[in-house]
Amino acid sequence: MTDQPPPPAPRPAGPTLPLSAAAPAASPVAPAPEGSAEARRRESFYEAVGGHVTFTRLVDAFYDGVATDPVLKPMYPEEDLGPAKRRLTMFLEQYWGGPTAYSEERGHPRLRMRHMPFTVDPDARDRWLRHMRAAVDTLGLAPLHEATLWDYLERAAHSLVNSAGR
Repeated sequence: MTDQPPPPAPRPAGPTLPLSAAAPAASPVAPAPEGSAEARRRESFYEAVGGHVTFTRLVDAFYDGVATDPVLKPMYPEEDLGPAKRRLTMFLEQYWGGPTAYSEERGHPRLRMRHMPFTVDPDARDRWLRHMRAAVDTLGLAPLHEATLWDYLERAAHSLVNSAGR
């Protein structure tokens, strides 16, 4: 009989990457107990790509494009895009394994429901994707991280289309 290593611990729900994919820590950190919430947080995509700073950069760059877009800008109820930036940052951070402030403040994301009041047609989707692509490109992510993030953003944008066109 061969000694077999124990089966791996169950993986947390949501996208994760091995800790080795993350940038090295600035200082040594004690290992977190295997399977603990701290271990899952440390291996999250959110941490691997740089955490809050990265998502803030992404959202700021995205909304720089939205602010000048004649189709997308009118969809935002506030003249100041600050509240929209904050909501998107919180949503993306939570989705990718960061803080859960979005759900704590706003409840379940319900993306399709929250976008129903707006006409999201293929043109709006493509404009959204164009601004988001430009924003992702500013981050300089590792190819695996960039592809993982972009895959999600594309799928999300396509899922929110609720009109065939204007």
